[in-house]
Amino acid sequence: MLNHIDLMGRLTRDPELRYTQSNTPVATFTLAVDRDFADKTTGQRPTDFIECVAWRQTGEFVSKYFSKGSMAAVSGRLQIRDWTDREGNKRRSAEVVVDNVYFGESKRRDSAPQTGGYNANGGYNSNNNNAGGYNNNSYSGGGYNRSAAPSYGASSPTGGSAFSELDDGDGELPF
Repeated sequence: MLNHIDLMGRLTRDPELRYTQSNTPVATFTLAVDRDFADKTTGQRPTDFIECVAWRQTGEFVSKYFSKGSMAAVSGRLQIRDWTDREGNKRRSAEVVVDNVYFGESKRRDSAPQTGGYNANGGYNSNNNNAGGYNNNSYSGGGYNRSAAPSYGASSPTGGSAFSELDDGDGELPF
């Protein structure tokens, strides 16, 4: 049997990180996911609000790097829970137990600089503990280094490098 769900949407609020009695981290958040079709009468696309639960390192990662309005792509499984409310009524709720979370958009340029992330001059940098990603103790910045990369083609007027067109020559590829 198969129980797998993939969703992409925006967080409706900041993730809430809590800890169980055994000190296991768990983050809860809600994704607003647009449907694929528009309503014929209004022309608007209906939105579903889907509760998500992320455990352990995944929960810490969500809590640290996502906030209200962030686009997130999640994969996991659908879970139906039966519970009793304070008045003694039996309730049932559906939620996605998140296995993986991915950034659904690039980092906003207008936001303030954040600690951690990709550094174009030396790989990944981090000023924090490891919350589901790399840190300086486990990764020494051996990633792509723009300043050490060779420049190909002519320089563009904006200061970056531009690619130049290859001469057809004898028609064979140069690689």
